[in-house]
Amino acid sequence: MTTGAERIDTLAVVGVGLIGGSFALALREARRVGTVIGVGRGRANLDAAIVRGIVDRAVTLDRPWTREIEAADLVLVATPLGEYPALFSALAAHPPAHAIVTDAGSTKESVIAAVRAHLGAPAARFVPGHPIAGTEHSGASAAFATLFRDRTVVLTPVAETDRAALATVANLWSACGAHVRELDPAVHDRIFAAVSHLPHLLAFALVDLLAARPDADDVFRFAASGFRDFTRIAASSPEMWRDIALANRDALVAALDAYRAQLDNVASMVAAADGAALEAVFARAAAARRAWGAARSTAAAVPADGSRER
Repeated sequence: MTTGAERIDTLAVVGVGLIGGSFALALREARRVGTVIGVGRGRANLDAAIVRGIVDRAVTLDRPWTREIEAADLVLVATPLGEYPALFSALAAHPPAHAIVTDAGSTKESVIAAVRAHLGAPAARFVPGHPIAGTEHSGASAAFATLFRDRTVVLTPVAETDRAALATVANLWSACGAHVRELDPAVHDRIFAAVSHLPHLLAFALVDLLAARPDADDVFRFAASGFRDFTRIAASSPEMWRDIALANRDALVAALDAYRAQLDNVASMVAAADGAALEAVFARAAAARRAWGAARSTAAAVPADGSRER
């Protein structure tokens, strides 16, 4: 392994879906990887990944898959979070000799706990990660090489994390076009409970509520762009978001409690016909949303030094 402009001979992707598949495609496009091995539950999805050129060969999890990736330089775990403990136990039993292991999970404290419990001594070579990118689609067919371009990838190293392994993972994400940032794991989980996990739960809950109404056909028939934009993420993988909600439940429950209190506050304003109070809430929210949008637009512009942050 080298530092700087990293290139790895063999990449193993456990979970060849949108994230794992796009990572492999991006590294291929950047000429930073040689052989890519796919590991997953479904043969059909893995075959599709081979046809698309995402992976060179593949093995299902019901086979002795750890032996198939023993030459890997890097292992990316990009499955639903509920599968992590079993995967880490398997890797501990037959670890690739020199591999760095990293992940793409949306929570970090639960992942780090699973690594410490199941992976054992190789935990120092584990780099916790979270690419802030995605769509509502899943599977190898949804992967594309530019998914991470101008997106943020958060790495959450802990005390035992090998710094050379951290640098390697950061350099490979940079090669995908991403901007790499570091966060404390607990801070990461609190932030993403508020800005990612909570919005997904709200979208799922609203669509489920409306779909159960006796007039659901009419409700959906007349739904327009506001409903479409707010609920797009409710088409995401139910399995993946179930695991995220449970893995980050403490931070998510706190975010739900705060949101419920805000909803109760707004409901009281509506019931009391307090237009001034409602308008004040809406004005603060509109100003905050516009400021956030403007900041993102500014950050997307390339400064004179060529750097870009988003």
